[in-house]
Amino acid sequence: MNGRKVLERFPAGGPRGSWPAEEFAQARRLEGLAAEVVMDLATDTFLVVVPGGAVGE
Repeated sequence: MNGRKVLERFPAGGPRGSWPAEEFAQARRLEGLAAEVVMDLATDTFLVVVPGGAVGE
């Protein structure tokens, strides 16, 4: 996946008005990580990803 690491996965069908993947990514950005949310169409999940090497390397 282009040298990115997946931090967390969230199902696409969350409660109306709830954005858990975006909230998780925002919390990671506040910690200094370049987190972003992408959609994995094959599994119908939102992934919170960071550039490879950004976590624990």
